[in-house]
Amino acid sequence: MSAPPDLREKVARDLAPARPLRPPFVRALVLVPFAAAVIVAIPALHFFRSDMAAIGFIRAWGFSIGQAIAGIVIVAAALREAIPGRSLSWTAVAAIVACGLALPAALLVLTAPSFNIGPRPGQALAEGLSCFRVSAVGALPALMIAAFLAARAFPLRPSVAGALYGLGGGLIADAGMRLYCEYSQPEHVILAHGGAIAASIVAGVVLAWITRR
Repeated sequence: MSAPPDLREKVARDLAPARPLRPPFVRALVLVPFAAAVIVAIPALHFFRSDMAAIGFIRAWGFSIGQAIAGIVIVAAALREAIPGRSLSWTAVAAIVACGLALPAALLVLTAPSFNIGPRPGQALAEGLSCFRVSAVGALPALMIAAFLAARAFPLRPSVAGALYGLGGGLIADAGMRLYCEYSQPEHVILAHGGAIAASIVAGVVLAWITRR
């Protein structure tokens, strides 16, 4: 079957120059100033944890900066996943998610003097919701930017890309939460802080489907 005589002309009229995408890690660097702003803004708009001097600069600022960098690296992985033909293997995706979720817990173990520091009696729900809300809102700038960057690459598995950059955005926000919330009780950390990271992952998946082309 031959092509319609005017098909080539229609295709030629539709063609437009395409600007090649920069490498995923280079594109993810746009998040650096936003990550820095989140780390400083979350405690600055509320208050810095009272034991900052006791835990020291490295375990406070150093660990938070390291966690934010890890979040940016995971966003870069999401941007690679979004490029057709460069999708990550399921093993790599599982490893990235596992390491990303384990990082805040590992930093908590290295920072907390004990694991019985928590809200006052009767304040657990209110304090938990407050931490969840602050962390979830803090993740939004990174999520929106990452969703835009990923959509430009035409992801074939938007749920995977969205989950990855949602995890990255959640880690960036949680890096600021470390300088604000000093609670170490497992139930508070898992439900409030871990819950906010999980919500960021879900939000990333939703954004990926909304912005898909």
